[in-house]
Amino acid sequence: MTRRGLLIILSSPSGAGKSTLAGRLRAWDDTLRFSVSATTRAPREGEVDGQHYFFVSVPEFQGQVADGGMLEHAQVFGNYYGSPRAPVQEAINAGRDVLFDIDWQGAQQISNSALQEHVLSIFILPPSITELHRRLVSRGQDAPEVIEKRMQKSWDEISHWDGYDYVLVNDDLDATEARLKTIISAERLRRSQQPQLVDHVRGLQTEFGDRT
Repeated sequence: MTRRGLLIILSSPSGAGKSTLAGRLRAWDDTLRFSVSATTRAPREGEVDGQHYFFVSVPEFQGQVADGGMLEHAQVFGNYYGSPRAPVQEAINAGRDVLFDIDWQGAQQISNSALQEHVLSIFILPPSITELHRRLVSRGQDAPEVIEKRMQKSWDEISHWDGYDYVLVNDDLDATEARLKTIISAERLRRSQQPQLVDHVRGLQTEFGDRT
């Protein structure tokens, strides 16, 4: 193994371009994989266990939380959702990066987890609130009342921008994509991500000692 994998967290208010950027990152590097969440809700039609979600019972989910088996978790509308630690740990050990599309609360939990040294957190800001609203409207996916709820929630999300390693203003999609790639490429070279360096330096020390 030449390096350890990264836990790449992308967060943003709805409409800032996070999902589009995540898709471009996966097109750039097809080894990037989204973390598969666990949930206690019932599978919907067409959903496959282990692909869309890990479907578990409430006692099983709570047991994993108690045992430290969830990197982050939350209860939403009566159902539990969380990110299982084991598959992420396996990916990191194999040198594969895992992508997380989560909010600031989940990001905070993962950043404080046992895998925090491998976390790379990035927050995406819109260029303006007016532009954020325009993007939500132009998507044509939500009713006006839903868009208004998203806009009301956006400020709470934006207020946590300073809890991230990097913050990017997505005023130009191509430029933001380029900056994201630069950040990830550099972070992959972080000393803590290269376990082979210790042995390499020891080898250099031995070689140097043999010359004296």
